[in-house]
Amino acid sequence: QVQLVDSGGGLVQAGGSLRLSCAASGRTFSSNAMGWFRQALGKEREFVAAISWSGGSTDYADSVKGRFTISRDNAKNTVYLQMNSLKPEDTAVYYCAARYGKGWTARLPHEYDNWGQGTQVTVSS
Repeated sequence: QVQLVDSGGGLVQAGGSLRLSCAASGRTFSSNAMGWFRQALGKEREFVAAISWSGGSTDYADSVKGRFTISRDNAKNTVYLQMNSLKPEDTAVYYCAARYGKGWTARLPHEYDNWGQGTQVTVSS
């Protein structure tokens, strides 16, 4: 199993940038596809981005395409989410997630097996 620790959230003005990190423990990190989800207050958890085990394939929600970039460093057991041109509607708790033993991307929360504890991102207008 992979244990995940999210970090990098904070308060930023609209138009600003943040980079989230997700540090994973466990020897199988490099064989897992990884994803980022977010959950705003009073709303359901939604897909943001995902990356395949090698980093060769990525997928983004339409709402963040062109503004967010997901990447991974398998040598450091870490996945990143670079968020640029942030908008107030990006405000949410962001969670990274791992697909244990599965290398391809997915968009539904139930397709992920392990979750980080979440990191708050707040974008002020």
